[in-house]
Amino acid sequence: MNRKTIYSLVAILIVFGIYGYEYFLNEEEQHKIVETGKEVKNSTNEYFLPTSTTEQIIHHDGYSLSYSEPHEQAEWVAYELKKAHLSNSNFKRPYFEIDNAVKTGAAHWKSYKNSGYDRGHLCPAGDRRYSKMAHDETFLTSNISPQEHQFNSGIWNKLEQKVRYWANKYDGVFVVTGGVLKGQMHTIGDDEVAVPNQFYKVLIDNNSGKTKMIAFLIPHKQSNAPLYEFVVSVDSIERLTGIDFFPELDDTLETQLESSSSYKGWSFK
Repeated sequence: MNRKTIYSLVAILIVFGIYGYEYFLNEEEQHKIVETGKEVKNSTNEYFLPTSTTEQIIHHDGYSLSYSEPHEQAEWVAYELKKAHLSNSNFKRPYFEIDNAVKTGAAHWKSYKNSGYDRGHLCPAGDRRYSKMAHDETFLTSNISPQEHQFNSGIWNKLEQKVRYWANKYDGVFVVTGGVLKGQMHTIGDDEVAVPNQFYKVLIDNNSGKTKMIAFLIPHKQSNAPLYEFVVSVDSIERLTGIDFFPELDDTLETQLESSSSYKGWSFK
């Protein structure tokens, strides 16, 4: 073997070594991100978290979620919206980014491109304006679901604004929200992101003296109907989704609150 051939082989081995080392570092970094996502954060109120049907719960600083790989989105996103979180800060809207804490791989934002659907936030950016980091974190792809524009900017936005109103009025509420990932659903993009036919939002107020709940189930289409027409029992959403909401509550209180579809005590002014 001549010297030129030896030099060529050495160069090839060096290149492979560099790429192999970079791959190892990337894999190690990815593992750290996934493991960090499994850690409960100081801002997470574990007491109010639902069960996960997917066994993939991820905790970010501003919200927690249960990711459904078959549907490439969260089956639920949960967070506490305190009165102190409400802010008029107007941060620059960042680009959407893939959530690397999802071990099975989150959907790519390109799956939404030219799909005809909005990248609908589950934890709204408007609920996380108390810091730039919390605001920007809502632009991870694990926190979005395909939504028709008229739905996203209409009845869904109206409900998000009402949640902020209640957070201010009742000194904070805990919110669980997502699409109903059941039945026949259209899909979009290379990742085949499912388009839910219904979206839900479940709230609990545990701050204003007497614990109360309210739940909404809204068809995924434009609507001008008043919000109270979409109030349902938490039990009905549990039957639809297979998710157990607020399992840590006292059983008697949980049964009482989750079986009711009354919106008494919740101001709709």
